[in-house]
Amino acid sequence: MLKQRIFTALVLLALLLPALWMKSPALLGLWMGLLILAGSWEWSRMNQLKAPTSVVAPLFFYVLLAMLVSRLNWHDLTGPFISVALMVVALIWIVAVPWMLTHGMQHWLKVPQFIRLVFGWLLITACAASILAAHQIGLEFLLSILCLVWCADIFAYFGGRLWGRRKLAPSISPGKTWAGVYTAAVAVLSMSGAWIWADIHAGHSTVSLYTLMWQSSPFVWLGGTLILFTFSVCGDLVESLVKRVSGFKDSSQLLPGHGGVLDRIDALLPVLPLAMLIRWGLGT
Repeated sequence: MLKQRIFTALVLLALLLPALWMKSPALLGLWMGLLILAGSWEWSRMNQLKAPTSVVAPLFFYVLLAMLVSRLNWHDLTGPFISVALMVVALIWIVAVPWMLTHGMQHWLKVPQFIRLVFGWLLITACAASILAAHQIGLEFLLSILCLVWCADIFAYFGGRLWGRRKLAPSISPGKTWAGVYTAAVAVLSMSGAWIWADIHAGHSTVSLYTLMWQSSPFVWLGGTLILFTFSVCGDLVESLVKRVSGFKDSSQLLPGHGGVLDRIDALLPVLPLAMLIRWGLGT
């Protein structure tokens, strides 16, 4: 299993790194399109759509969404339309997360299926759009957001294995512990602090999200980083909840050794839109 996970990760990196390093967003946009389609198909399956409806329904939704967007006459992913759209997505996360983690185990499947489906499709789309928008700002900016989630995931795992006793949400995700959360929080703050130091001493022309927050205020950096970290944990828990109540172990088997696409990007779903909103809020 470990060899399979490593091999899949190396293949994904080999495919994605060229797209990240290209200045043109065309190749990255192609990958984001595939991410949206795969993630939306997985979300449809987890919300009781059977083939071929699980494929046709999200495609129909995205055709309608594309027609709507094409009529809004917007040209820049970092422009006002996207910022307003991501504000709506951030509000959805802020409202949905407490409700789902408090009542979701009993009531998620009682929510009308149409609402559940559109909820997921929109959040997946917002995540992909945020990746493209962050890439336009700069590769270092995008990587700083991605590394927050990766760092949190890695250190939560090892912290939980070493010191985990008290469960974080046993009915949703029995493997997660409070020790893992605390370990990950310290690791994320340390990583972001080291990144700020490197940005300042290297004099980079494009800087990380952490440095942008630090330049505003150390309190903005601390609060913003902890908020993003908290929502990375929540994103993971929300996907785990949906899988558990729907009877799925993994969102799919598209990524051998890793499960599905949503299993890999669940923490990114809230973090990327919120990170973009923080950046726009700083006026940079």
